[in-house]
Amino acid sequence: MGIVDMTGVAFTMFQLKGAAYMWWRAYELGSQAATASLPWTQFLEIFFREFTPRTLRDAWCIEFEQLRKGTMSVSEYAVRFSDLSRHVPALVSTIREPVCRFIEGLNYDIWFSMA
Repeated sequence: MGIVDMTGVAFTMFQLKGAAYMWWRAYELGSQAATASLPWTQFLEIFFREFTPRTLRDAWCIEFEQLRKGTMSVSEYAVRFSDLSRHVPALVSTIREPVCRFIEGLNYDIWFSMA
């Protein structure tokens, strides 16, 4: 529905406290672009870059890219996929990308067992 894209950044800005609030104010003051219209995925990318160690972001990215259903149930796979996708917004920036990745992870074992 696009609700997160339309109001997610504005809602989040109101909830920032302490160091996160000070960082955001500095970002707003130094930014030429209108931060109120910043897309949610771009905000997440900027926020994670500032507050999450690079090694952890890289680990999430690798885990997400290598995620396969394997022995997990579909429900377990869906939960893990959803959790990891929140941490790698650049990899799921369009509606199509996460859908394709999700299906690819479901079918991975089937495709390679047929070869």
